[in-house]
Amino acid sequence: MILAGDIGGTKINLALFEKKENNLQLLLQAQFASGEYENFSDIIEEFQKKHTLIIDSACFGIAGPIINAACKTTNLPWEITTSELQKILGTSQVHLLNDLEATAYGMLYLNEDEFVTLNPNGIDMQGNRAVIAAGTGLGEAILYFDGEAYQAIGSEGGHTDFAPLSKQQDALLSWLRERYPEHVSYERILSGPGIATLYEFLHESGFAPQSNTMQELTPLEDKSAMISQCALKEKDTLSIATLKLFCEIYGAEAGNLALKSMALGGVYIGGGIAPKILPFLQEPDFIESFMAKGRFKEMLQKIRIKVSLNQETALFGAAHFAKDKL
Repeated sequence: MILAGDIGGTKINLALFEKKENNLQLLLQAQFASGEYENFSDIIEEFQKKHTLIIDSACFGIAGPIINAACKTTNLPWEITTSELQKILGTSQVHLLNDLEATAYGMLYLNEDEFVTLNPNGIDMQGNRAVIAAGTGLGEAILYFDGEAYQAIGSEGGHTDFAPLSKQQDALLSWLRERYPEHVSYERILSGPGIATLYEFLHESGFAPQSNTMQELTPLEDKSAMISQCALKEKDTLSIATLKLFCEIYGAEAGNLALKSMALGGVYIGGGIAPKILPFLQEPDFIESFMAKGRFKEMLQKIRIKVSLNQETALFGAAHFAKDKL
């Protein structure tokens, strides 16, 4: 049996698979709210109590850096170690991956109908691929092509410095520095909470008044989700401007990652946000910012950009990694 997990700042997905020949068969799946548990081991023990199983191999994609077989999660007060999980699961075959490393592996196993293409001028080329995913935070990874196969490389690129591209974004950076004087990263704005941050910036800048829906929002409601809903369904001016700015910055950072990794083989966009705001990603803002790299515009014009519609890419990536280690 193979146990795989996708450990995010908001939710935890666990799934049990059986290896048949060289394929995976999903047996059962469960989801947990991250904030309801003091540590990850409590979730594993609860899962085991419900399902008495013998685990042969396990792999977990975690939102945070993996250092010396351990991870201090970025958006949760947890420390997860391979050694502790080996004891709980009763197997030495336990692997920890950065969540985007797991997502990158998962991208290799998706079908073409699970993607939406953003760059109509992109062409198929062999070479490295880049993976970027905005969700609770911002994750980035690289699929290094060694001439025969792809090897996933995790990173913490989402925490690099935000670089503005316009006068509006210059003003945004100044505004963000008041909030985060030590460091303004891309994750501050390219994430679920980041959508609300961009909205607040535009509102405080006097771009447009808030809609009645946004004014009546209660503290318990998801502000970022409501902004997206107001933009897509109510055509609210301030919410539309927020998502357009989000897509501009998202495209720019995807282009940065493509240059740093020489991702001639393509750019994958994962995470929970992209499928929900797909109509905005398909507008010119994203692709124009992606290609706005001066002398390298011509190269970037040829790179394929695909949005993954599969919300369990990291989970299946972790499962395939565990399978390949058996």
